[in-house]
Amino acid sequence: MKRLKTLLETLCVAFSLYSRLPMPQIQWTPSNMRYALWALPLIGVVAGLVMSLWNGVALRLGLEAPLRAAGLALAPVLVTGGIHLDGFCDTCDALASHADASKKLEIMKDPNAGAFALIGLACYFTLYFGLACQWAPDGKQTGLMTLCLALERSLAGLAMCRLPCAKNSGLAHAFADAAAKRQTTVFLGFLSLALAGGLLWWGRRAGLMAFAAALLCLAGYRRMALRQFGGITGDLQGYFVQFCEISCLAALVLSGILW
Repeated sequence: MKRLKTLLETLCVAFSLYSRLPMPQIQWTPSNMRYALWALPLIGVVAGLVMSLWNGVALRLGLEAPLRAAGLALAPVLVTGGIHLDGFCDTCDALASHADASKKLEIMKDPNAGAFALIGLACYFTLYFGLACQWAPDGKQTGLMTLCLALERSLAGLAMCRLPCAKNSGLAHAFADAAAKRQTTVFLGFLSLALAGGLLWWGRRAGLMAFAAALLCLAGYRRMALRQFGGITGDLQGYFVQFCEISCLAALVLSGILW
């Protein structure tokens, strides 16, 4: 019973922070935060299921491509509450400053959205909407996107365990400090391989392109975080999740055009 209680509390911690799904209010403790990163991919699965549900409803109702695409673009945001988009916007402001690492970290702490955050957000959703209009998802395609949404969060958890934190405060530092890093690295590593295997088996060329896109995003994220910030933060993690999501979608769309 004690292990089951800890497991349920761990799920509550992860979902209450990284999603808008209603969860019981519990106190965060070292025990229920220890394996919270293990649950991150489940949030991606939920986001993918919501996308699949909306796509099915849109097709059943005969909705035109723009309205269907708008729902696909908004579905992950409705699940997460925009927590990753907040990090994306803060990172856009920081990167646009071309300042040193300490100044960029100060900019990301500012609760106000700057001009480059708004520009980045507008460009992001314009591109996402365009890709979703071009995308013609069936059950297989939305299944592949669900795997991608889980994979990007698995890779984000790995980054939190393996990369240094840029500062000694914030949510990223709190979760990285509380996490069982060795066990979490092994679990998320095997899970990432399993998700990659699922993409390759189910999607073949499309799955291969999506997996390659995710790996390229991870490599670019690691390079950017270390060179420009000296490590990762919660905002940078959100930036990675959003960038990886749209990159995987672009890979699926491109595979459909090529084959």
